[in-house]
Amino acid sequence: MARQNDSAVTEFVLQGLTDNPELQLPLFLLFLGIYGVTVVRNVGMIFLITFSSNLHAPMYFFLSSLSAIDLFYSSVITPKLMENFVWEQNVISYPGCMTQLFFFCFFATAECYMLTAMAYDRYVAICSPLLYNVTMSPKVCSVLVTGVYIMASIGAVPYTISMIMLLFCEDNVIHHYFCDLLPLLKLSCSITYINELLVVLVGGFNVLATIMAIIISYAFILCNILQIPSAEGKSKAFSTCGSHLTAVGVFYGSIIFMYFKPSSSSNMVQEKVASVFYTTVIPMLNPLIYSWRNKEVRNVLSKAIGMRYGPLQGSN
Repeated sequence: MARQNDSAVTEFVLQGLTDNPELQLPLFLLFLGIYGVTVVRNVGMIFLITFSSNLHAPMYFFLSSLSAIDLFYSSVITPKLMENFVWEQNVISYPGCMTQLFFFCFFATAECYMLTAMAYDRYVAICSPLLYNVTMSPKVCSVLVTGVYIMASIGAVPYTISMIMLLFCEDNVIHHYFCDLLPLLKLSCSITYINELLVVLVGGFNVLATIMAIIISYAFILCNILQIPSAEGKSKAFSTCGSHLTAVGVFYGSIIFMYFKPSSSSNMVQEKVASVFYTTVIPMLNPLIYSWRNKEVRNVLSKAIGMRYGPLQGSN
């Protein structure tokens, strides 16, 4: 599809989070810390799962894949965000903006489908434990993860191509801290009906399809858990799902707030806060959620730290 953007706009200016000069340094340090923690936690989770034989199970295979998605997802957005606090004007080229838009859509969609694959894994583990190793074989897990990235590509390509086809006139200031769909559509001087329709159709399908799959999985899980006679068994079953449910609630809550609320209630400050949450905070929180709520991950992490620095006080 040929590009039909004949305007003189060759670059965009990202407005950033705030124009208040007193907040520039504190916010830069804050997001530098968040990004540093995100990289360390997600890379650490990937290495921990890769090199620990105790964590070579389907659940942890999906968790390492989620960590990889979170790592790249944050890296697409956060470094450019931090530039807003350093430079007087945070400029991004037109090709750079379209590239950032593509990878933002790609990794956001991949996160949706990876969380869905993880819900299916929990469904099989709790509802069909005797068939778990057969049903969730390495081949099946690889196919599921490959499917996640295929769906992410299918979700990101239409947004990017349709955005490239738009005409951008003199105004090149994006009232956001990255090249997001809605702020770019507001800048365009073309008719954006097709783009807005894609947001509803493609975005709506990805969100609703994955949410429904997760809800159905947990409906079966809940029915199965309620049939467990012992309180200890119920507690153990709920604990295996708690971290995943927390991650799902936080991610989908911020996505729905950002993209599927009435236009009449649109508020740029609220939109930026919601965007910060799902582009920078969630990738930092996911490894913490899964490590703190998962006993096996905590034990392996304690052993790894103990081998490096000596046994921890109070560790088992």
